[in-house]
Amino acid sequence: MAGPSLDYTYRYPQPSALYHDQTGERLLLATTAEAGAPSLFFRGTLIEPRRTADLLLTLVRVVQSRFHIPAQMLQRIIAQADPVVTCSEDRLRFEAFSACCSTYARVDLLPSAIDGVFLGHGTTNVDFNPGMRTALARVNEREPVRLSVGAGEVEVVSDGGSVVERKVPLPLRWLKGFVESQAYLAAMTPRMEVSGTEARRFLRSLPRQGSQGRATWVTRSGPGLRLSQVASREAVRVAGVERLRLLEDLARHIQGLRVYATPDGQATLWEANCGDARFQIALSPEVWRGFSGEGQLLTDLAQMSDEGALQSVRTALRWQSRLNAEALARECSLDAGAVRTALAKLAAGGLVGYDVFQAGYFHRELPFDLARIEGLQPRLKDARKLVAEQAVRVESQSGDEVDAWVQGSGVEHRVRLNSEGSRCTCPWFAKHQGDRGPCKHVLAVQLTLNDES
Repeated sequence: MAGPSLDYTYRYPQPSALYHDQTGERLLLATTAEAGAPSLFFRGTLIEPRRTADLLLTLVRVVQSRFHIPAQMLQRIIAQADPVVTCSEDRLRFEAFSACCSTYARVDLLPSAIDGVFLGHGTTNVDFNPGMRTALARVNEREPVRLSVGAGEVEVVSDGGSVVERKVPLPLRWLKGFVESQAYLAAMTPRMEVSGTEARRFLRSLPRQGSQGRATWVTRSGPGLRLSQVASREAVRVAGVERLRLLEDLARHIQGLRVYATPDGQATLWEANCGDARFQIALSPEVWRGFSGEGQLLTDLAQMSDEGALQSVRTALRWQSRLNAEALARECSLDAGAVRTALAKLAAGGLVGYDVFQAGYFHRELPFDLARIEGLQPRLKDARKLVAEQAVRVESQSGDEVDAWVQGSGVEHRVRLNSEGSRCTCPWFAKHQGDRGPCKHVLAVQLTLNDES
């Protein structure tokens, strides 16, 4: 049975395309036209057009990839979801997901990669049609390529200016994946770093055959990286290592490769340093575990937050490419801890993203119905129902230590919260041990504590 989807319509003033004139190439990336949104975000020139084309084509490969196909979906064709682009104060960011939601990718074009002006700020979908992808493959370094993100030059590059409209059943898990992945990224720390030469050697060593999702480990080997079948303290775990082969087309542009991982080493991010551009690819713990179903953001959605602080921080968002908690604290007259809590809450609502390289958030608002994000979390809805039914009984509370009981189906589950995490006696927690976010009983206790504060 296919998962639920959101009927979504992409409306572009014209298709994205690469045009040629006497001055060279012009790459027009058409963005969705929404009332009140800027018609043109950026206009300028690509400093290294071939490299940028390869970065964008690799992003498209991620969108078109599916690393896990459940039996009930073997005959189902998943509609391609167009990437989203964020035009911030000084850079362009393109984000996308694989069809199975197990792989997240982002292209960052840094200030020195583009020479032009930002005419508007925002986040929107960008048209990646087949014709545009074919044209990108023909880009070379000999001719300058001008880049326009938006619809400000329709009269120059298009005769009719008619709207290109595509209706797609956008998988809700794709939308959930965008916000879930940020919770993973915010927990990651650097683990390994190698040069471009060693990165290319490692990519060439990846197996040609699929791993059927089996786990392997990546560890240091002298100045480089190697695959191992043995877990070790320094290694990071990768299930479905073939997902890393998405980086092969970028190999010649890579100047360095940095590996990040969550504290348990299960989810990883691989950042290809391409000079004044970066390509990041995040891998979920298992190919069959899409980021969309992890529940890592549930604690952020359920946690107590100062609504005044939350609103102050949100008001301070102005499409910054990096949000510094200490600077925001001074601007909003808040404690830095309150700002960090607010940013985590905003990330859970799709209003900011996380950049592991900068170790901080950046402002971007997903171009979807953000009001639906919390409603897409069944565990959180069940937890709120338990609270409404007064099924939570707090037995004791001392500092960070909380013992409580939550009424389940014919049985009471014991929940314990402390500084090291949370535990519950329910079967769901016994199966996942907190690896896939909190269970509904833990969430119910957290919500109850919030209400009593």
